Amino acid sequence: MRIYNILRLFGLLLLINACTGDFEETNTHPNNLQDITPGSTLNPVIYGLARRNALQMRTVTSPLMQVFSRTDDLINSPFLYDFDPNIGNSTWGDYYKWLNNIREMEMAAVREEMPNYEAIALTLKAYAFSVLTDCFGDVPADMALLAEEGTWYPEFMPQQEIYEMLLDDLERANSLYNDEEMIYVEDILYHNDVNKWKKFTNSLHMRLLLRISGRDTDAFSRLTAIVNNPAEYPVFESNDDGAVLQIDGVPPLLSPWDRPQDFNTFRSCSEFFIDNLRDFEDPRLEVFATVARGLDDENYGYIGQPVDFIEKPLPDSIATASGIQQSLAREPMIVPVLSYAEVEFIKAELAQRGYINDAEAHYKNGVTAAIEMWGLEMPVEQNDAGEVIDPEVYFKNEHTEYNGTLQRILLQKYYALFFTDYQAWFEQRRTGFPELPVSSSMLNGGEMPVRFYYPINEADRNNENYKAAVERMGGDEINVRVWWDVD
Repeated sequence: MRIYNILRLFGLLLLINACTGDFEETNTHPNNLQDITPGSTLNPVIYGLARRNALQMRTVTSPLMQVFSRTDDLINSPFLYDFDPNIGNSTWGDYYKWLNNIREMEMAAVREEMPNYEAIALTLKAYAFSVLTDCFGDVPADMALLAEEGTWYPEFMPQQEIYEMLLDDLERANSLYNDEEMIYVEDILYHNDVNKWKKFTNSLHMRLLLRISGRDTDAFSRLTAIVNNPAEYPVFESNDDGAVLQIDGVPPLLSPWDRPQDFNTFRSCSEFFIDNLRDFEDPRLEVFATVARGLDDENYGYIGQPVDFIEKPLPDSIATASGIQQSLAREPMIVPVLSYAEVEFIKAELAQRGYINDAEAHYKNGVTAAIEMWGLEMPVEQNDAGEVIDPEVYFKNEHTEYNGTLQRILLQKYYALFFTDYQAWFEQRRTGFPELPVSSSMLNGGEMPVRFYYPINEADRNNENYKAAVERMGGDEINVRVWWDVD
């Protein structure tokens, strides 16, 4: 009986071997990718980063920068300069997830000898790591994303070294672009236009050089070299070039909000945000904001919520201050990543500081581009026959005319950065502008927080490297300045 069972088992093994000898080949789905291609992760990365940016803009940047906020929630309240310890968790988790995909894209591009895709991967890597390091300071970078190679607990890279790496990557990316077509599925940002991707690379290069200009003595000269050499370093020249994701409602380009009706619920625009737009006589006001309403639903016009609303609330006759428009979160909509307007404001700052010419022209270009990015037209003065007699009437206003100051440039840049991840916060930290009002109800001593706490899970799992980074930076607190943030 035992011999019979052994023979039966042996026969079964032979049968299994016969059935599975070519299992890998016969059970491979012919329509599924077996290896990552240089183009297969591109669209998920672009949409994934843009989606996270839009969500964080609503939750963090807008209240922190007094654009709009949920003023009935005093527990989780960035607008009062109060940061929850978990405030940066979703950014950390999502960005590292997409950076893993970017790394796969870069390796596939190198393997397949496709330099345009390699350049795009380097550009997206520089973008993603710049947001991470500007939010947190030192972060895992050169040793990150190597779990498959056995590096489970990467060291945190000092921010200065991160920026050196990113700027080198952008320089290399610019040199890699060529005239070869992008052969994979059309990308959702630039529709496989290599020239526009190259402009994005160099425009991002400008953003990062300006970011570190208070620390790096060569940053302004390097910026000037880019501006003065458009043949080698082309940058955005119009809104058509800008890295602005068009969300049309056709999958996968869906609103970041599963329920867009929740986007503006219980959220009021700030007095600072509304008053400036009203002073500008700006057409963006009605696109961004709703009117204030009285107890009987009377229209009170545009009235923002004061920053000191706890001590000095709005009059009892006003039921709700101006809110943020829900339409901003409904398709069709846009999610700016890096706009043409931002590039013009970088040039305006360079000119205002004396490195290039035409500060006023670049300022006006930036303002115009920022308004037109939202599908609006610049205000003009017309005669009775409908003929334009003054195309620059917007800049005849004392609040909008170029007055030669950095403050004027950066106030308009603040509005140009609306809906753009954390950039308005980064710029306020770099320059101190715009000067936002404060109230006695604000926490943190009324001081603008300058970084996120590290995620608790990272501090726990990667504790040794976390502690080394915290000691090097001077603490894991929201008032510990990152390397480029010069007081």
